[in-house]
This record gives sequence, structure tokens and C-alpha cells, in this order.
Amino acid sequence: MRGQRWIRWALFGACLCLQGQWLSYPTPGIPRAKDGKPNLNAPAPRATNGKPDLSGLWVVEATPLADLPPQGASAIVFDATAAPPTRNRYLFNILADFKPEDSPMLPAAQAIYRQRRLNESADLPSSHCLPGGIPLSMTLPYPFKVVQTPELLIVLHEGDSAVRQIYTDGRKHTADPQPTFMGYSIGSWDADTLVVDTIGFNDNGWLDNKGSPRSDALHTVERISRKDFGHLRIEVTLDEPKMYQKPFTVKFGAILVPDSDLQESICAENEKDRQHFK
Repeated sequence: MRGQRWIRWALFGACLCLQGQWLSYPTPGIPRAKDGKPNLNAPAPRATNGKPDLSGLWVVEATPLADLPPQGASAIVFDATAAPPTRNRYLFNILADFKPEDSPMLPAAQAIYRQRRLNESADLPSSHCLPGGIPLSMTLPYPFKVVQTPELLIVLHEGDSAVRQIYTDGRKHTADPQPTFMGYSIGSWDADTLVVDTIGFNDNGWLDNKGSPRSDALHTVERISRKDFGHLRIEVTLDEPKMYQKPFTVKFGAILVPDSDLQESICAENEKDRQHFK
């Protein structure tokens, strides 16, 4: 059914305002104004080791409606009242910063992309209860939760139930990692910025929901910093020599979702979308 894919993403956004196992439960440690509202512009917190504490419940920052591609705009038409806003340009097009004639896609990637567009993204992994991968899982219109310890960060994604472990204990990458959707991540600190190096991807993931491909050669480097209490800055550099002519970087933000929590999201439970796919 034409349009089914975009409606699905609209419904994702519409669900955002309902998330949380404990709605309206005050999150400990959040600075607040006199009226009790969270002060998201307060200074960023520090962990016990002196590094910025990235812990919290976050949702990708919105792209202005005028800057979204036409398909993206139609996808969030039912999401106009959702709070916080959920649409992000890189969800709809990882190459949004390139003019069409300057696309770095290699011919092999272009052929895969064209076929996925003809199929109206029916094989999108997250529509089949599979993880989105990097950076797609972060740009979904669902929150993700960061739990930080001195030697490990755990990232829990509500949208596709993906789990990431980012090791900051000084280990190196293994020589021959078993390919996975989320890859294997090690992190180190560059002053107040967490640098996350990830390899070991499989070739089943997509870079966006329109079908920009990746392969097992994908190597990502993320730079994550906490601007203040309520805002993250995220840069993801993607080096994918099998599919793209050169590395490229996408930059986006994430906003803290205070006084809420993740909700269990089981993709296969009560699933009714796949019967409509071609």
C-alpha cells in the first residue's frame, strides 16, 4: 500500500508522548526553577571521575519542518502536537547535507538504494523487528537511555529495543569481531567529548529509513558532548569504502526528556503492518 511506510513513521512519533513506565515522576538530580520546571540550560553534570555524565533519557532533536524532504514532511503530519518534537532529517536521508549531484554513493550502493525505493522500504530492518544500527537507532522518534559508569556506557533504545555497550576501560578492538547490527564500540575521552569508535557491523543494517546501504566495512566514529544539562551534541563520521566514495559526517542534537522513563517496546507484539507490505 503506497504511503504505508510513511504512516508507520508518523505513528512512531505519535506514541512518543505516551512513553514511560512512571509518567510525571520527578527525575532525581535535575535542576529546577522555582516553579518546579526542569532547567535544561543548567550546567552539565559531572561523573565521579570528573568527566561529563551523559546519563539520562534523550530524544533526537527536531529538524525544522521546512528543512525536511517532502516525504519526511508528510510522514510527521500526524505528529504536529507531539512533545518533544521527533522529526530529524537524517532519519529520512543520511545524505541530506549533499546536493543530489554531489552524492558520494558508489554505483553498487546506488543500485541497492534504487531497489529499496522501488520496494518502498519494505525491507527496512526495524519494520521487521531488527535493530536500526548506527546512526539510525539514534534518529528514530523514540527516546534512548544512557547509563554511564566509569568503565562502560550502556545505551538502551526504545524504538527498536537495541542495546549498545560502549567500553571505556581502555580495551582495544578485537581482531575479528562477529558481525552485528550495532557493531562493537570502544570509547575514550578527548577533554569533555566522548569519542566512540565502532567496527564489526554486518551488512544488514540501513543508514536511514529510505534505504541508504551499508556493508560490513562500515567504521563509525562518534563524538558526543553534553552542551548543558538538557542537550547533547552528536557527530557521527561514517567511513564506508564499499558503498561511499569518501567518509562523511552528520551532526545532530538530542534533548533530555525529564521526569519520564523508557517503555517496553516489543516490535513483534500485536504487529499488524507487514501484511500491508508489497
